Amino acid sequence: MQPHDTRPFRRAQSAPGTARQRGFTMTELGITMAVAAVLATIAIPSFQGIIASQKARTYASALYATLSKARSQAITLNANVTVQPKAGGWKNGWQILDVNNNVLDDYTATSGVNVPTFPATITYSASGRMPGGATPTFKINTVSGSTTNYQCVSITPSGRPYMQAMQSC
Repeated sequence: MQPHDTRPFRRAQSAPGTARQRGFTMTELGITMAVAAVLATIAIPSFQGIIASQKARTYASALYATLSKARSQAITLNANVTVQPKAGGWKNGWQILDVNNNVLDDYTATSGVNVPTFPATITYSASGRMPGGATPTFKINTVSGSTTNYQCVSITPSGRPYMQAMQSC
């Protein structure tokens, strides 16, 4: 076994006549910050579009899940179950109600989502079907700049909801 070296640590010496440089100069930092600011300015609009698109998808997914749950509850309870909008319309959220108007589930929507095409209420019969063969459709959209993002949630006569990303449902 070799003995442990007890000499103090020594830094490497610079060549005579040269100064050691550490870090960045103010000019380099200023240029880096300017380039980062330009890139951020270019990227922000595309991020806003992505955020708006995700809001429409999230709203549509939540509505899809609610409709599936309401259908399941109607079958389980062997009674009609209704999905109705909160005060102010579907854009503010909705509730699932049983035949005695007891709230089974409650959803509060996020802001920035429009639901211009919608049914007044959705009622599932005890069989999980839509009464009278109705096929309600929700046309959901969000706007980002000049771009409008669309999502559609529709229900088949058998009561099964489905989603699609289309301008016309």
